[in-house]
Amino acid sequence: MVITGSADRVRVRPPLSAERVFTEAVALADADGIGAVTMRRLAQRLDVEPMSIYHHVPNKEAILDGMVDLVFAEITPPPGDAPWREALRIRTLSARDALRRHPWAITLMETRLNPGPATLAHHDAVIGCLRSCGVSVPMAAHAFAVLDAFMYGFAMEEATLPFSTPQETADLATSFLAQFPAERYPHLAELTVEHVLAPGYDYGREFEFGLDLILDGLAQAVAREGRD
Repeated sequence: MVITGSADRVRVRPPLSAERVFTEAVALADADGIGAVTMRRLAQRLDVEPMSIYHHVPNKEAILDGMVDLVFAEITPPPGDAPWREALRIRTLSARDALRRHPWAITLMETRLNPGPATLAHHDAVIGCLRSCGVSVPMAAHAFAVLDAFMYGFAMEEATLPFSTPQETADLATSFLAQFPAERYPHLAELTVEHVLAPGYDYGREFEFGLDLILDGLAQAVAREGRD
């Protein structure tokens, strides 16, 4: 612990550590994007000299690894006491929530070459949940890949949409309708009016619909493998 400041204004600074570096890096990325995570900006947030960081982490890649591991640590693993379908649903919804809190992590989560303990434990728990329902190792791999492709793809799309609230969605849909003749694009107009502009519409709910479709298909694959 380091104490700085004058006698009448004492500020206690927590000791520098790798975990503190990772935590501040996540906060910086949340606030200003992943591009803001530089040694200089981190040092400013930590109130240390940039070279001090290297006593705890070897390089920027190690910081990215640590940041990703912190995000994985936020995700609820599949509960071991729940049926496999519900357990996977809980885990995937939790992962989506984490990605909404940390959109910068979407393209980093599966790219790290040195995964941390939380990342490895998370992946192991998901695979274990899939194996617990009786599927083969190849089927578990297929299911894991499909679930995560949908999860990351939806999160990336959601993060780049030009609207985030129901009012913004309605305003954009109304503006969209005014730009093209409904008689020329009747199905597009119908969907916009009857679905997007319907009271209570929330694009985010499409995630749960898609997730349930995947889980329904996986349940059929599990049953089929059992028969075979």
